[in-house]
Amino acid sequence: MKEISITTQFTVFDSIKDLPQDVYTLMEEAVAIRKKAYAPYSKFRVGVAILLDNGKIVLGSNQENAAYPSGLCAERVAIFYAGSVYPDAKILKMAITAASDTNKTITPIPPCGSCRQSIAEYEIKQDTPIEIYFMGEEGEVNKSASLKNLLPLMFDKKFL
Repeated sequence: MKEISITTQFTVFDSIKDLPQDVYTLMEEAVAIRKKAYAPYSKFRVGVAILLDNGKIVLGSNQENAAYPSGLCAERVAIFYAGSVYPDAKILKMAITAASDTNKTITPIPPCGSCRQSIAEYEIKQDTPIEIYFMGEEGEVNKSASLKNLLPLMFDKKFL
């Protein structure tokens, strides 16, 4: 028997104002689209802005459905759109923001497990890391240099 240790590393910015200008702009886009999320059931709105290597910015917000499994998270809305419209573009950066209609969200909210797996597919496909910035409604912003920080034991095509 042996033990292994897995560590992750994040950069923490005190607020959105401390982000590099390009990421600040990307996060502002995510905040704007978050406000348009369709979240009548959870009252939890998520917005995502993705920067592609062709300069395009792709947006997504969560889209709920009364049949809960039929809805889709903001991250997957954006990443699947990017993959279908710009299949050869690489994803450079993702900005994610989440807010509740019922209480202030000040803790950085990372992608859920399903979204992490979907992001992993694209990071592996393009063979370059995707920078992921995530925050709540306000407060600190966390930066992960790669999806591997959020999902260190990824399941991918090599297992199939």
